Amino acid sequence: MSDTGVARRLTEFSHGAGCGCKLGPAQLGEVLAAVTPPSHPDLLVGTDTGDDAAVWRLSADRALVATTDFFTPIVDDPGTWGAIAATNAVSDVYAMGGTPLFALNLVCWPSEQLGPDVLAAVLEGGAGVGRRCGFAVVGGHTIDDPEPKYGLAVVGEVHPDRVLTNAGLRPGDELVLTKPLGIGVTTTAVKRGVPADVDAAVAVMTIPNADAAAAAREAGATGCTDVTGYGLLGHLTKMTVASRVDAHVDVAAVPLLGGVRELVADGVVPGGTLRNRAWIDDRVVAGSAGEEDLLVLSDAQTSGGLLFGAAPGRGDAAVAWLRGRGHDAARIGTVTEGTGLVRL
Repeated sequence: MSDTGVARRLTEFSHGAGCGCKLGPAQLGEVLAAVTPPSHPDLLVGTDTGDDAAVWRLSADRALVATTDFFTPIVDDPGTWGAIAATNAVSDVYAMGGTPLFALNLVCWPSEQLGPDVLAAVLEGGAGVGRRCGFAVVGGHTIDDPEPKYGLAVVGEVHPDRVLTNAGLRPGDELVLTKPLGIGVTTTAVKRGVPADVDAAVAVMTIPNADAAAAAREAGATGCTDVTGYGLLGHLTKMTVASRVDAHVDVAAVPLLGGVRELVADGVVPGGTLRNRAWIDDRVVAGSAGEEDLLVLSDAQTSGGLLFGAAPGRGDAAVAWLRGRGHDAARIGTVTEGTGLVRL
C-alpha cells in the first residue's frame, strides 16, 4: 500500500482511460439529434456546432463561458490524475478564447475501495491547476460510484466580439496545433504493459492551454477547438463542417510523442481511436496517407492542445512564440473554400 492509501492501481478501476472513455462521436450525434437545441438572444454559442463550451452574453462587453469535463483515471498517481483532469476541463474555456474565473469539483468515488486521503490528493491536484492558471476551485459535488471519476465545471469570461468557435475557420487560415498527438496510444500501451514514454505524455497533459489561447488571439484566429477525445481529425472535421470550408493537413508536419508510430504499427491502438477512425472515414480524403497515419491522426487525446486557424501569414509567428515558451507547436496545414472535408 502506498503512502496515499492506494491498495489498487487507480487505472485498474477504469473501463477506458481519460477522454478515451467518452461516448463515440457517432453515438453522441444520434443522442443530440433527438434533443431540441436551446435558443435565446443572449446564448451566443450553444450546441448547434458542437463547440467546446456555452457562451452567454451578460452585456455589450462581457460574456460568460461555461463548460464541464470529467473522466476516469488515466494514471495511477492521484495528484497527477487530478491535475490532468483539471487541465483538460479548463481547456474548453481557453478554446473559446476565454479566461477562467472559478470551477466546481465533480467527483464519483468508490469510498469502500479508495480512502479519503486518495480523494484529497486528487482534489489538491485539481486545485493546484486552478492556482497555476489563476482561477479558484470552490466546492462541488460528490457521489458514491464503483468507478472513480473526476473533473471540473468551469466558468470563465470572454468579450462577446472575441469568441473563438468551431465555426470560425476562414479560407486562407493557417492551421496551428499546439501539442503533440499520441497520448491515447501511449497511455494504452502503459495499461497493456507495453513499454512507452508515459512521463512525456503526462508532461503534455499537464500543460495548460493558456499560452495557446493567447497565441490564437494574437494570430487573429476566429476558429479554434481543443483536441481531445475525438482526435485531431475528428475535431478538425467538426470545424470544417461548421465553418463550411476544407482543411489541408500536412501529415509530416503534425507533432507526435516519441514512439507513437511504432506502437501503432505494433497494434497498440485504443478503442476510442478506432471509433474515431471509423467516424471520419467519409469526411477525410486520405491522399497518400496510409492507415497508420489515419489512426495516429484519429488518436483519442486527453488534455490535448489547441487547434486554431491563424490569419494568413501569422501562423509561423504564433508557432515561434509558443516554441519559445516550451510548447511543441507546429503549423500543420491550411484552410480553403470547400464543403467540410479534410484532405491529407
